[in-house]
Amino acid sequence: MASALADQAYLADRGLSTAMFLALSLGRPLLLEGEAGVGKTEVAKALAASLGVELIRLQCYEGIDAGQALYEWDYARQLLHIRALSERAAADEAAVDELFGPRFLVERPLLRALRAGGGAVLLIDEIDRADDEFEAFLLEVLSDFQVTVPELGTIAAASPPAVVLTSNRTRDLHDALKRRCLYHWIDYPSLEREVEIVAARAPDVPAALARQVAGAVARLRGLDLAKRPGVAETIDWTHAVALLGAEGLDPEVALDTLGSVVKDHDDVEVVRARLADVLGS
Repeated sequence: MASALADQAYLADRGLSTAMFLALSLGRPLLLEGEAGVGKTEVAKALAASLGVELIRLQCYEGIDAGQALYEWDYARQLLHIRALSERAAADEAAVDELFGPRFLVERPLLRALRAGGGAVLLIDEIDRADDEFEAFLLEVLSDFQVTVPELGTIAAASPPAVVLTSNRTRDLHDALKRRCLYHWIDYPSLEREVEIVAARAPDVPAALARQVAGAVARLRGLDLAKRPGVAETIDWTHAVALLGAEGLDPEVALDTLGSVVKDHDDVEVVRARLADVLGS
């Protein structure tokens, strides 16, 4: 599993590789938790690419409901269709049934994933941002991998898709959902691992620069910041410094490119005051 992910420039440790292998082998969803920016979403992307299947992403947010995640009817097309029919045809029962047929059904991520079955990886991103009701609905879908559309009947996956859920732990998830899934916590990588990740994602960047930036980011995470930078910010910062043609991360270059890694005004002020410590000088 680790080598398959490495082919997609995702470097997974033994624990994550084992969790993914078991989730696929047992047909269980995999719940990934960790700080924002540690690469949880990238796991699903790399998995889909390594398996050669479609990635279907459901981005959760406050207020999301079953209809927005499952399906809805294309009311605009239905209205145009009705207007195009003669009065007699519109009154025909078959015409009414057609309005609520597959032709006018707009599939949302969950329904698309059920139809795709084993030909997809379903990414349910930031499940902790959704409310309890949606979480309960999601648990039901993940238990049976089927849903009922009143006008069309029951739609079931021929074979379950691979499912990856991510959470930043902004709230605790219910035990019922956790019991349905295999679980893995993704932490910030070690310095050596982060250097390897930067090298995989930015192979044209000098190794010394990648190490210097990764070390600075590691020290940034030790500061009292509202939003600690993730691995993606490390890669962005490395790219930014390299694009400026700098050979190293000196104070001037660091300040010029600080927006690549620190994304909060108060955090910027903290880093400016501690820049020498961050650069290890």
